[in-house]
Amino acid sequence: MEARVVGSAKAAGTGRGQSRAKPAVFLVEDDQDISRLIRFHLEGAGFAVTVFPGATAVLKAAEEALPSLFLLDIMLPGGDGFELCRRIRANRLLANVPIIFVTAKTEEADRVTGLELGADDYVVKPFSPRELVARVHAALRRYQRVESTPTVKFDAVEIDSEAMVLKVAGREVATTTMEFRLLHYLAAHPRLVLSRDQLLDAVWGQTHYVSPRTVDVYVRRIRAKIEQDPDQPRYLKTVRGMGYRFELPA
Repeated sequence: MEARVVGSAKAAGTGRGQSRAKPAVFLVEDDQDISRLIRFHLEGAGFAVTVFPGATAVLKAAEEALPSLFLLDIMLPGGDGFELCRRIRANRLLANVPIIFVTAKTEEADRVTGLELGADDYVVKPFSPRELVARVHAALRRYQRVESTPTVKFDAVEIDSEAMVLKVAGREVATTTMEFRLLHYLAAHPRLVLSRDQLLDAVWGQTHYVSPRTVDVYVRRIRAKIEQDPDQPRYLKTVRGMGYRFELPA
C-alpha cells in the first residue's frame, strides 16, 4: 500500500472552504525517521498529517481530501518531488495549495527549479523542526492574507483578490499562491518602480532560500500568463538596474 496514513486521508482534512478541526498536511517523505520527526512536531502544533512514502498515491488522495499544504521530498520512490510538484500545479483542484520542499538537495539550481515549478518555500535537511513548523504556518498565512483591495481589471485581465482568481479573456488561469500574491501586489501599486528587495519583503516576508533571482523567476511565470508577448511585456515591465513596474492601461 503506497500511502502510510496517519488516521485517514479523509479524516486528515476536508476542502479549505469547509469546516474541519485541524489543517491537513500531506507529507511525502520516504525516510521513516524524518517523517516521524516532522509528523510529531506538526501534530504537536495542531496539524493533521498524512504520510506518503512515495509519490504514486498522493494526487488521488489529495483530490479526495484537499489538504491545506504539501511537504515534498525531492528524491522519492515512484517519481521525484519536482515531477509531483509539477502535477499538483497542473491539477485544477490542487493548483493553489501551498507546497514546501523539504530535501537534502542544497544546490541553488535545485532551489530555483523548485521555485520555478511553483513551490512556496524550500527547506534544506538537516533542519530545525520548530523552524519547519514556523514555515508551514507562514505559508498558510500567506495563502489566507492576500490584500483585500478591489478587483483589478484591465483589458482582458481580471485579478480577483477575494477569490484569489486570475482570469484572462474570461478564462480562469491557474496560479500558485506566490504567483498570485506577487501579481496582485504589483497590480495594486501601478506605475511604482519596485525593487526586487521590496518585492521580496512584501510578498515573501521572512522566507529563507529566496533571493532577488526568485523575483525574476516569478515575473517570467506571471508574464507567460497575462502578456500576449512575454518577451515584449505590455504590463509588467523591467526597469533596468532598479526592479519592476506594473503599467495599467489608461
